[in-house]
Amino acid sequence: METRTKTRTIEDTVAMWTRDPDRARSVPTVTARVEDGQAAIQAGPFALRADLPAPLGGTNQAPSPTALLLSALAGCAVAFVYDTLGPQLGVRINGVEASARCAADARGLLGMDGAEPDLRDLAVDITVDSPDGEDAVAEVARVWQERCPIYLALRRPSDVAVSFRAA
Repeated sequence: METRTKTRTIEDTVAMWTRDPDRARSVPTVTARVEDGQAAIQAGPFALRADLPAPLGGTNQAPSPTALLLSALAGCAVAFVYDTLGPQLGVRINGVEASARCAADARGLLGMDGAEPDLRDLAVDITVDSPDGEDAVAEVARVWQERCPIYLALRRPSDVAVSFRAA
C-alpha cells in the first residue's frame, strides 16, 4: 500500500474513532489446544503452533511460547513503525528490522533449585531505514515506546486473571 493511501486511511480512521470511540474497542482473543503434541493456536482467522524443545517434553517442531512472545515484540516494532507510525508522523520509511531477545533458564520450567522460570533482560533492537534522518527516527522511537501495546504490556504488566478447571 502506498504511503499516501496509508496516511489517508489512518486519518479517516482517526476521524471515525473520534466520532465513535466504541468502534475502536475490541477484545482480541486467542485460543489454544493440544494437537499432535503441540499447541494449536487460533488467533481470529490465523492459525499457528507452539511447541517446546525435546528436553522439556516437546517435539521442537514449532516456535516456543517464548519465541512467540519475542516475535510479537519484534513484529510489533516492524509492522507498527512501517504501517502506522511512519505514515502518521510523516516520516518516510524504506524498511524496518527488529531483533528481540531475552535471558532464560529452562531449568526453572522444570522446577529445579536455584533457577527461576522468568524471562529476564528483555531487549529489542530496531533499525529504521529512513531518508529523513536521526531526528525523525528518534521521534518514531519515542512515539513507538508510548503506543506499542506489546512493548507496553511487557514494560508495564497488568494482572492476568487465571482459571484452571477440570474437563
